[in-house]
Amino acid sequence: MPDRGETFAPPESEPLAAAPVASNWRRSLARAIRDPDVLVGQLCLGDEHRQPARRAAELFPLLVPESYLKRMRPGDPRDPLLRQVLPLGDELQAPPGFSDDPVGDSAARRAPGLIHKYSGRALLIATGSCAVHCRYCFRREYPYGEEPRRMDDWRPALTEIASDATLHEIILSGGDPLMLTDERLGALIGEIARIPHVRRLRIHTRLPIVLPDRLTPELISLLRDSGLTPVVVVHANHPHEIAGDCAAALRSLVRCGVTTLNQTVLLRGVNDRADPLAELCERLIDVGVIPYYLHQLDRVRGAAHFEVPEATGLKLIEALRRRLPGYAVPKYVRETAGEAAKTPLL
Repeated sequence: MPDRGETFAPPESEPLAAAPVASNWRRSLARAIRDPDVLVGQLCLGDEHRQPARRAAELFPLLVPESYLKRMRPGDPRDPLLRQVLPLGDELQAPPGFSDDPVGDSAARRAPGLIHKYSGRALLIATGSCAVHCRYCFRREYPYGEEPRRMDDWRPALTEIASDATLHEIILSGGDPLMLTDERLGALIGEIARIPHVRRLRIHTRLPIVLPDRLTPELISLLRDSGLTPVVVVHANHPHEIAGDCAAALRSLVRCGVTTLNQTVLLRGVNDRADPLAELCERLIDVGVIPYYLHQLDRVRGAAHFEVPEATGLKLIEALRRRLPGYAVPKYVRETAGEAAKTPLL
């Protein structure tokens, strides 16, 4: 748990080796839990959770790293971290208004792997792989098999970016771009860095939260020394996530000069109260991460049971404004397919 009294401004001479030891993140990933019965057993949950979890996992597989599992409370099916990853029978429901592509990715696809929605920036689907399968994921139905896998497959997207001088920032997303090896990630970033009008590289990733040993000194050097201005956007939803090896990994990233932001999704039964949201924002600030967005749930099929009314979200933001300094209050937004920007919910 972060020490609230610690000052996190790094001395200029702090070596990169100060990052947490992360000997083999791929070995950690290989040990991740993929069987619902194993998850239920390890967390001492009742047998009534087994069959619904098996059925839901047939549609969207289970994947939970051990580091993330260790931050959950055994015997508590309402644990806020467990709720984000435990397959439920509710996922089999298909209420009106929920779809496979709630944010309009397919309509914004300009080339294989390239999504362009907003002015000045475009997004590359770097990989379809993740280190955790969040049950509310808005891309849980995304056709990743149609996207590039080899460097040669990226040529059309890179050519499209090079032909559009209005693009100054490229976002690597997925899946999770940090699932790529340093070699593959470095090769892709190197190609982007050769495009003269691209100045910034943004990485959207959940790995520093759920698989913190991915933040190796080598990876941080790759991001910092690419020739592009790096921005890393992580994804944490609850204060219990910002603890232990996760908090240490985030500190190491910030101390090495990488701008780091956090996006949170408003989720029923996870963070739909003022206390956990306020504590999350404070823990993020204490490790040097700026609370960036609080997202209204993207209405993807299988996630309706997570939805929180916007009226509740507005009350929560108002509560955060009363309790926290302005820089610690995230912007409450919704993404609407076809819109030129996120929609502020004020």
